[in-house]
Amino acid sequence: MSKTSSHLTAGLAPRERFADKVVVVTGASRGIGESIGLAFANEGAKVIAIARSAMDQTKFTPVNFDFANANQKQIRELVDEIIAKHGRIDVLVNNAGIIRRAPAVDFSEQDWDDVLRVNLTSPFFLTQAVAKWWLDKGRAASPNDSRLKIVNIASLLSFQGGITVPAYAASKHGIAGITKALANEWAKERINVNAIAPGYISTDNTRALRENPTRNQAIKDRIPQGDWGQPHDISGAVLFLASHDADYVNGAILNVDGGWLAR
Repeated sequence: MSKTSSHLTAGLAPRERFADKVVVVTGASRGIGESIGLAFANEGAKVIAIARSAMDQTKFTPVNFDFANANQKQIRELVDEIIAKHGRIDVLVNNAGIIRRAPAVDFSEQDWDDVLRVNLTSPFFLTQAVAKWWLDKGRAASPNDSRLKIVNIASLLSFQGGITVPAYAASKHGIAGITKALANEWAKERINVNAIAPGYISTDNTRALRENPTRNQAIKDRIPQGDWGQPHDISGAVLFLASHDADYVNGAILNVDGGWLAR
């Protein structure tokens, strides 16, 4: 059993804060996205897991979709299909993301466009489509105490510049910006838009850093807790922002970083 799975299944029987809720998680085939999806599933949610690659997780309803090649119309059609099949969306977690590494003077236009499309443009249009459904139909058909919860996965590089990842830093600064902008517009509509800023988490995106002995040690030395985080370290914060406990939290970016930004 993996560390992520054992963490999610150990101890007491899971709560069911999200029983009968429909939760959409992008980039859910592995890493942080898979861990988030499992956390919701273990609390009773129906998890619509969107990814461009195959998924083995039986607790998810998988949807194959590639945000790298999707336009606004295709993303709206994706949301329409989910609503038609499952009736509603209660939570959207924008987790899908890619990273390309190169010195800024050598960074290609293709890499720039790819990263911005997957990490910033597609999450905006997906959020737009879900919010439009909520404003047009979903809110009126929902109990008065219910709220649409949007949780974006930002990054430490929503605040810092990083090294040789200019497009990723730009995209994650952008995610922080639209999180605040959309919260300003939609808070009065019973929509909460917040973000999680993960620190250095052990995933495929950070493999190059962990495999570089110098960078790996420098990163661990800077983190007050002394080591990389794991994907499941992000899940609890996402569930909090998606729950009724966070109904008065809007436009926030919550750092889950082992103390990195406090250093």
